[in-house]
Amino acid sequence: MRPARALIDLEALRHNYQLAREVTGAKALAVVKADAYGHGAVRVAQALEAQASGFAVACIEEGLELRAAGIHAPVLLLEGFFEADELALIVEHDFWCVVHSLWQLEAIEQARLSKPLTVWLKLDSGMHRVGLHPKDFQAAYQRLLASGKVAKIVLMSHFARADELDCVRSDEQVAVFEAARQGLSAEVSLRNSPSVLGWPKVSSDWVRPGIMLYGATPFGEDQAIAARLQPVMTLESKVICVRELPAGEPVGYGARFVTAKPMRIGVVAMGYADGYPRHAPTGTPVLVAGQRSQLLGRVSMDMLCVDLTEVPQAGLGSTVELWGKNILASTVATAADTIPYQIFCNLRRVPRLYSGA
Repeated sequence: MRPARALIDLEALRHNYQLAREVTGAKALAVVKADAYGHGAVRVAQALEAQASGFAVACIEEGLELRAAGIHAPVLLLEGFFEADELALIVEHDFWCVVHSLWQLEAIEQARLSKPLTVWLKLDSGMHRVGLHPKDFQAAYQRLLASGKVAKIVLMSHFARADELDCVRSDEQVAVFEAARQGLSAEVSLRNSPSVLGWPKVSSDWVRPGIMLYGATPFGEDQAIAARLQPVMTLESKVICVRELPAGEPVGYGARFVTAKPMRIGVVAMGYADGYPRHAPTGTPVLVAGQRSQLLGRVSMDMLCVDLTEVPQAGLGSTVELWGKNILASTVATAADTIPYQIFCNLRRVPRLYSGA
């Protein structure tokens, strides 16, 4: 069997969830959309169900997967519904639903529902992606109450730049949100992972930890609470071939790396078809046989090359950590000019092995 695999530490996952609760004192929806950022939504939800206030997914398909696996905790549909006829399924499976557009509000008003909904009413406070315009927010709240089809409303918005700790945009968005909700009696949800970690003064009855659950920092610089996160996923494989090359020899496609001296090269069963970033450059750190080393040359579909020259104990069959507890996913993402969200979500073909269940 091909040795590439992702090791998922569920104890670390639970630690990170509890950290979100500890630093906010709020109820926390564990965000498990996109297959729990590549970690496996069902197993992640099962590991957290005993302590989580609920879960958040992008769409109804992701919610149905959790229900089919026996997850009975609240599940919020972050994108709401896409067609009015989904409302019947939302009621049947007791999903909570974001309403971010006036057409969704109108669909609820016109629907025949067997029981009332829990709605999270979303304001566009300045990200300008989805959400109601501030001028429509109060009226939308009142219309939902008047419809008789809503049991509870939570008021929410989403930060665009909370991962920039010195940026005033988050404060501006809070001000827009507070003005729009003035006089409305409802719980609120503002804080995502970066605002959970880095914006303690933002008031939020509900928080929505996502990337922090999986142990990766959303920040480009050191941050005290983020330093307490524990990596959940370790992506690893093994050396499947060793090459002794003289100076002047190219390595990999396109001869992007040429040996400047005699070198010992290890070929690893890992490539961009597994989700390792193709654009990770020479020098991206890896851990080989417990010793830090580096990627060499261009990443190919199924294989990549690493430097074994200064790792004499490494050879055929040696374990290589691509990211995990020693090589942080955020470090690899920065080297590849991307973010840890993307490299986690891009994981494919690699079997996931769970511990701490």
